[in-house]
Amino acid sequence: MDFFIVTPSFNQCNFLKQTIDSVLSQKVKGKIIYWLFDGGSTDGSKELLQQYDNKIFWISKKDKGQTDAINKGIKQLTLWLKKNNKDPEQVIFAYLNSDDYYLPKAFSLVERFFNRSPHRWLVGDCQIVNKQGNEIHKPIRFYKQFWRFWLSKGLLAVLNPIPQPGVFIRASEILKIGFFDERLHYVMDYDYWFRLFENSGLPIRLSSPLAAFRIHQSSKGSSQFKKQFAEQYKVAKRYTKNQAILILHWFHSLLIIISYQIWKKS
Repeated sequence: MDFFIVTPSFNQCNFLKQTIDSVLSQKVKGKIIYWLFDGGSTDGSKELLQQYDNKIFWISKKDKGQTDAINKGIKQLTLWLKKNNKDPEQVIFAYLNSDDYYLPKAFSLVERFFNRSPHRWLVGDCQIVNKQGNEIHKPIRFYKQFWRFWLSKGLLAVLNPIPQPGVFIRASEILKIGFFDERLHYVMDYDYWFRLFENSGLPIRLSSPLAAFRIHQSSKGSSQFKKQFAEQYKVAKRYTKNQAILILHWFHSLLIIISYQIWKKS
């Protein structure tokens, strides 16, 4: 089984080496194809990427942002599948942001479960870490673990318990569902989970952590969480007209915003 990984990046040089190495250090039976799309960083990222010239594919030039970079990766996936005559059922797609990283043996675990199951996508657990890589916010992690056990499209309309770095999708599903919505700047993944539910059903759910999601001062989840939740509410309205569910979604988001504000002050 092959893995096709995409990383969107912009001015994340401090974390970029760990991100790249966490992909390249994985062991799988097939190949790991790794594309990194840098949006024209000015912080030394390009110089770092030159050290990986023979190990990864990368481009550094101005783009339209994170979602645009992910979609460029999907275009490359499509070209690679055709060029190499690959069975998309046997190729796993994922994207990893440039401040996050995979944990050791994550891919081998993902590969094992996909080989056993006809499921179209997989969701694993994620650690939440700070700038230094120390685990934080464990109650949030356990809270999301609990709700993933009850995961459904209706639940997803209330809250999002799916940690993006822990998601792996068969390439065949990517070809069916298509690109991420470039009108979305914060929750393009949340919208994609709904589309996966509609087209592919429930994912494999693993309690094992596959990746680390980093929260730091300049990350979107830390500095722009109000805009993130506002956009998330708009996405939820795309997929449900149930006013009770939308009220629950709004109330849940409000509680999280209040919690974030308390944590930032403490």
